[in-house]
Amino acid sequence: MVDIDQDMRERSQTEDYWDETIDAKHTERMKEIVSEIGWPTVSKVGLEGASNAWLLVQHADHDVDFQEHCLGLMKGAPTGEVDITDVAYLTDRVCVNRGRGQVYGTQFTQEGGKHIPRTIEDEANIDARRAEVGMGPLSEQIAMMYQKYPMNEEK
Repeated sequence: MVDIDQDMRERSQTEDYWDETIDAKHTERMKEIVSEIGWPTVSKVGLEGASNAWLLVQHADHDVDFQEHCLGLMKGAPTGEVDITDVAYLTDRVCVNRGRGQVYGTQFTQEGGKHIPRTIEDEANIDARRAEVGMGPLSEQIAMMYQKYPMNEEK
């Protein structure tokens, strides 16, 4: 599922390609998995499996209730069973999808040829919150966005 997810997202960077059914199918499968085993923690599915589960839920924007449910499960998992950075990213995704300011500054929009963080709650303390979960300062996140997603001036 992750290979299909990432292929679609990579192709969308250079092609006019997007298949909304992919995220919908993956969300339905993740709902089945979560229903059967609870949140796919490291001890249940390994590091890669836990990371993959998070990625698929991160991309379930069409079902923010499910994202929020999974976020609660992730937060309730014992220490070491869930990557705290994954929790930070999903926290921000849920906040953005609920129309609230994000906590860690992981979600961006593109405006005027720039990567701009979506609204941040209590922006003055963003770097302190990021440090609490092992993330570098917001300035590093912004620089990473330009590395990973170079802005094409033709778009």
